[in-house]
Amino acid sequence: MSIDGLRRAGAGRTLLITGASGRLGRRVAELLLDAGEAPVLVTRRPAVLDDLAARGAVVRAGDFDAPDGLPAAFAGGDRLLLVSTDALDRRVRQHQDALDAAVAAGIGHVVYTSLSDPVPANPARLVTDAHRHTEAALRARAPQWTILRHATYADALVPLWQRAAAQGRLVTNLGDGRTAWVARDDCAAVAAAVLRGDGHEGLTYDVTGPERLGADDLAGLLGVPVAPVTDAGMVAHLVADGLPPHRAELVATWHRAIREGFFTPCTTTIPDLLTRPATPLATLLTER
Repeated sequence: MSIDGLRRAGAGRTLLITGASGRLGRRVAELLLDAGEAPVLVTRRPAVLDDLAARGAVVRAGDFDAPDGLPAAFAGGDRLLLVSTDALDRRVRQHQDALDAAVAAGIGHVVYTSLSDPVPANPARLVTDAHRHTEAALRARAPQWTILRHATYADALVPLWQRAAAQGRLVTNLGDGRTAWVARDDCAAVAAAVLRGDGHEGLTYDVTGPERLGADDLAGLLGVPVAPVTDAGMVAHLVADGLPPHRAELVATWHRAIREGFFTPCTTTIPDLLTRPATPLATLLTER
């Protein structure tokens, strides 16, 4: 169905999602479809979204590395969820090109998935710097904007924690650091709520889990003792455990950032916007 057809059918504002074949974007799309929306899904891989197209989504090809085609991919949209890309070496340019295309297409409100504490001093600046620069571009270019600063996804680390349980110890360089690990599905639900709702313009939300947890808490949930290591020791442990070196470095640096007092927000954004509690980390560990 065309955008005009959607509007004639009474669908109201047209909601677009970039990166819709990724885990976060796809989950947001599913939630919108569950709520009776017919979102426009922009992806480099349209074929992988055939099942969502069958449910009523409009699927369009769009590639942030080919920005000339983005205005057409965004045409007719009212609100856009700009899901941050995973191309760490060029994501700022990708995001800026996408913002320019959104403005050219007449999109009035852009919602961006950012990250907690995108400040220059954050040791995880390989990731956080791009979010800071994108936030600045968003504020400068988008007619209306909302920023969703996600806490650290617990889902990404559950496999590491499960291996720790199997090995009988939690090797970590977290030290005394604590953070409010968040479930990716909760972040998707917040994004869907913001896209569908009103009154979010010009706001920045920290989207976090329900409580700050440290190494001792994690070890308690896993039923194993803590085995503290240095940052270098953490990298060596993760590489020996099968992680690629670049991934091991990123995890160790992330833990260092938590140890040094970054990624500390703990908010009520999820219950405030969803009228249900945020998912506890213990639930994620037992459900996997």
